[in-house]
Amino acid sequence: MKILLPVETKETKSMVCPSFGRSPLFLIYNTDTKEELYVDNSAADSAGGAGIKAAQIVVDLKVDILITPRIGKNAADVIEAAKIKMLQSLPLSIEENLIRFSKGELKDLTEIHPGFHNHGSN
Repeated sequence: MKILLPVETKETKSMVCPSFGRSPLFLIYNTDTKEELYVDNSAADSAGGAGIKAAQIVVDLKVDILITPRIGKNAADVIEAAKIKMLQSLPLSIEENLIRFSKGELKDLTEIHPGFHNHGSN
């Protein structure tokens, strides 16, 4: 099974990135092989729509589970359409979140916000 987490560094002792769409990197952790693969999030520097673009990257990477602290509605719709399970990370290290996942201690992601679109703002 492949799990993806938004991360800021290539260090599992660091925290999960609080921003899914603007996360500089994604960690893909393979639970079968215990391999870690870090992938640049090319959507991070997007002028707009970073969450949707990041979600499409996640879909293209063919992961089974996304573990993140929160996600925008449009990005969540893309993830859900691909039948990728979303779990809410805890305010702990990446390593600790993976341990908690293996113990079945992470809950379904419910913190889905409307997004930061600034529609109609000047």
